[in-house]
Amino acid sequence: MDSFDLNLLRVFDALQRHGHLGKAAQELNLSQPAVSYALKRLREDLGDALFVKTRSGMQPTPRAMQLAPVVHAVLDDIQKRVLTTPIFEPESTQRTFTVAMSDVGEMVALPKLLQRLTSLAPGVNLVTVSLAPSELLPALQRSEVDLAIGYFPDLDGVDVFQQRLVRHSFVCLVRKHHPYVQGRLTKKLFCELPHALIKTEGRREEIIERFLKEHGIVRRVLLNTPHYLSIPMTIATTDLIVTVSSDVAEMFARMADLAILEPPFKMPPFDVRQYWHRSQQDDPGNQWLRGLVRDLFAQSPD
Repeated sequence: MDSFDLNLLRVFDALQRHGHLGKAAQELNLSQPAVSYALKRLREDLGDALFVKTRSGMQPTPRAMQLAPVVHAVLDDIQKRVLTTPIFEPESTQRTFTVAMSDVGEMVALPKLLQRLTSLAPGVNLVTVSLAPSELLPALQRSEVDLAIGYFPDLDGVDVFQQRLVRHSFVCLVRKHHPYVQGRLTKKLFCELPHALIKTEGRREEIIERFLKEHGIVRRVLLNTPHYLSIPMTIATTDLIVTVSSDVAEMFARMADLAILEPPFKMPPFDVRQYWHRSQQDDPGNQWLRGLVRDLFAQSPD
C-alpha cells in the first residue's frame, strides 16, 4: 500500500469497461502514452499482464476479470461515501441528536423544539444531557454532544462556535394578592421579605448572587433549593419572593397564581446562546438543527 498509487485503479476500471486504450484515455482526460504508462505500472505492481492487445481491443486476463468487480466497488464507495457531500433530509433521516441543556432550559425550550422536530423530522430522536461546565467542552470535542443551548459563559475558544439567540432579564415572582406587595416591589420589601433561592448546576443564578454581593444587598433566604419544579406552588402558597429569569417567570406565571414584578434594582441581563464545536460546523444534520433552533428562539437574525 505504501508504494501503490490508488489513482491506478481508475485507469484499470476505465480500461476494463471500454476495452480500448484511447477511449479510456479520453474518459480520464489523459493522453494515451500516460494511460500506457499507468498500465505498465499496474502490470508491475500486480504481477499480471491484466489487458492483452487484440484485434477487437484490450482483452482482460482472468486476473483482471477477477479484480474488476472489486476495483469498481472500491471506486464507487470512494465516490459515494468519501467525495460526495452528505445530505441531511429531515423528513426521511433516522438520527439521534444529543443536546446539552440545564433543567430550566429544558422546561422552557423542549416543548417548542420537540413539537417542531416531530412535525419536520419524524425519524429524529433527541437526547438531552446536563453536564458540569468542566465536562461540556470535552463532550463537544468528542462529538458526544451535538449542540449546547443555554447560558454557558465558560464555553469559549477558537474551536467553539456560538450564536446568540435571546437576551433575558431578571424579574421577581410573588403570589397574587400578596399582603405586603401592592403591584410594586420596593428596595425595602426586597430586603425584608423572605426569599426562595434556587441553586442548580446552571450558571444564570450566579449572575443574581454576584450582583447582590457586589452592591452589598442582603436579603433573607428562607428556602434554599436545587429544584425549579417546586417553586411555582411554593411561591403561590407562601409570602416568599423569588428572583428568576424572565422566560422562567412567564412560564411559572402560567402554572400558578403568580405576579411578575420588576426588581427594585437594575440587574444585568444575560444571553442564551447555542454552541457547537468546529468538528460539527460543516455537518449537514448539525447545520439543520442549528437552523431550527435559531428559527424557534432567536430574537433577531444575527
